[in-house]
Amino acid sequence: MKRLLNIRDATKELNILRSLDSYEKPFQLLGTYRLIDDGHRPEATVSVKADHGEMHEAATGVGPVDALANVLKKSLASIFPCIRAIKLVDFSSRIHDTKAGTSATVEVSIIFTDGTEIWSVAAISENINMASFLALLDGFEYAIWLEARQ
Repeated sequence: MKRLLNIRDATKELNILRSLDSYEKPFQLLGTYRLIDDGHRPEATVSVKADHGEMHEAATGVGPVDALANVLKKSLASIFPCIRAIKLVDFSSRIHDTKAGTSATVEVSIIFTDGTEIWSVAAISENINMASFLALLDGFEYAIWLEARQ
């Protein structure tokens, strides 16, 4: 059966790229995210560093993952303009070891597009917000890598 879409496995590609001595991450996270979720309008803050300087930004969203995506996009787009075109088109999560209840590890999968390419990323954590954040970091890093290849 012919595949309708060619969705790249960015998690696998990034893991391979990161094993190469020649690969340099385009940005570095300073610390981790901060998330304030009042149940109505979550706010996230993040600090990132790249060759062009450091950025500390805050953004809100309709939920915690949206706030995390918005703050990363906001901070990275000022350094890497290609990020403005990136869209998140799918988000899913899966609980591992359901017998662990609320302490189970969660796998988050996100599909991104720049309007031309489509890629997926996945991350695992015991905290769904952290898993989401790690997946978002990889998704945006992959977008920057794609742009640099052109």
